[in-house]
Amino acid sequence: MSRVLVTGGSGFIGGHCILQLLAAGHEVRATVRNLKRESEVREQLKKAWVTKGLERLSFAAADLEREAGWGEAASGCEFALHVASPFPLGVPKDENELIVPAREGTLRVLRAARAGGVKRVVLTSSFAAIGYGHPPQAAPFDETAWTDPNGPGVSAYAKSKTLAERAAWDFVEREGGIELAVVNPVGVFGPPLGPDLSTSVAAIQRMLDGAYPALPKLSFGVVDVRDVADLHLRAMTDPRAKGERFLATAGDFMTLHEMAETMKARLGPAASRVPTRELPDWLVRLLALVDPTVRQVAPELGKPKNATGAKARRLLGWSPRSREDAIAAGGESLIQLGLLKKRSGA
Repeated sequence: MSRVLVTGGSGFIGGHCILQLLAAGHEVRATVRNLKRESEVREQLKKAWVTKGLERLSFAAADLEREAGWGEAASGCEFALHVASPFPLGVPKDENELIVPAREGTLRVLRAARAGGVKRVVLTSSFAAIGYGHPPQAAPFDETAWTDPNGPGVSAYAKSKTLAERAAWDFVEREGGIELAVVNPVGVFGPPLGPDLSTSVAAIQRMLDGAYPALPKLSFGVVDVRDVADLHLRAMTDPRAKGERFLATAGDFMTLHEMAETMKARLGPAASRVPTRELPDWLVRLLALVDPTVRQVAPELGKPKNATGAKARRLLGWSPRSREDAIAAGGESLIQLGLLKKRSGA
């Protein structure tokens, strides 16, 4: 078995990558910005029924915005999963708050990995680096497409993922000495391990909490975090993954209304506060004038998207759970972890 570096070990995808690496018998070195989080991550893994293998897990302190720590973290590792990347719930005042740490942090990891003897890095990119800044199209997006960071309405997050991935490919082509594979997930749902929620799962939480009176007419790709982690492991070891991008999506994109109906059907009374009414586009655009969060999604109204995960299925034998299972699993874990608002009188 190999020693594997996982950046962002306290994060949603990073935590599930650690789970699966330990289950497969690997030794894992996970980075966190502060070693005080080590006990928290270990406790979350125990709650996820990891009873064996935790002795093969170690931690290193490293921050995407600083050079310190990366050399020690990568030293002696055969593979690296670079999962860490900033993804705030809100809209940054300056887009460089996302772009700079994403791009420069990726280059720090690649330089340290190459110097430390890492054979292959698997970079967690995003559909955000593929499907934005384009005119509307009926055909599903695949791995040959790239987001235009200068396109109309492209968010700071989409720019950060696009520029970080571009920088990674340029580094490997220009300097060599290391292999690269990239995973581009759509919206990542499924079970969180703790209270630090991804943006996608936080949206499910707010729907279950009744935070939205109605839903904009938007659609998103859906994939389960456990399947995203599985694809990372496949891309890490399969020779055919070298130099390739892999879209991770469980099927056609779902509207928010379809997600709401899935929760109603699968979660029963726990989903009673989930809205199913849809907001007219004109009202969403009006709200965008005063609400920065709405302003971020308003450009996507009337621009349905789709993507295909056929390449990962064909080349790596990847077989994800259904979209409905991913949505339901996220909601069930939020309930089990006590992360939903209590009902008045309950």
